[in-house]
Amino acid sequence: MAAWWAVVHVMFFEPRIPSNTGNAIRLSAVTGCVLHLVEPLGFDLTDAKLRRSGLDYHDLADLRCHTTFDAAMAAVAPSRVLAFTTQATTCFADVTYRPDDVLLFGPEPDGLPRWVKTHSAVDREVRIPMLPARRSLNLANCAAIAVYEAWRQCGYAGAMS
Repeated sequence: MAAWWAVVHVMFFEPRIPSNTGNAIRLSAVTGCVLHLVEPLGFDLTDAKLRRSGLDYHDLADLRCHTTFDAAMAAVAPSRVLAFTTQATTCFADVTYRPDDVLLFGPEPDGLPRWVKTHSAVDREVRIPMLPARRSLNLANCAAIAVYEAWRQCGYAGAMS
């Protein structure tokens, strides 16, 4: 069940590393964001690394699995979808976030395939700045950076003071 303050939605397209998804489950639990996983997953949801990195937050997170990308897009419509990619020119901090935005991330180490980034449901591509000659930032860290910026812009709705 989504939190009444609806921070944002985080979507992992075909995640492969269980500990990253476990950390995203924990992120969902502590911020109220909805976590969507698009299959196929590179692990089983009962994986020990997933459970360990998510600690005891699994029951507090809003986790939804989708069998296809189209099914995931239908589930979040008509929300705006922002695809995070190292090739984008728009910085994530230059976006004005809405409470129902979908923050879409691809799997490590490849990122989102071109057909996903150019899907009709994707509004725009955004990036998180890094130093030159670096391939990528950890997936769970990217999600946390983006969620907290969106939540900050929304006044940390629902957070304890």
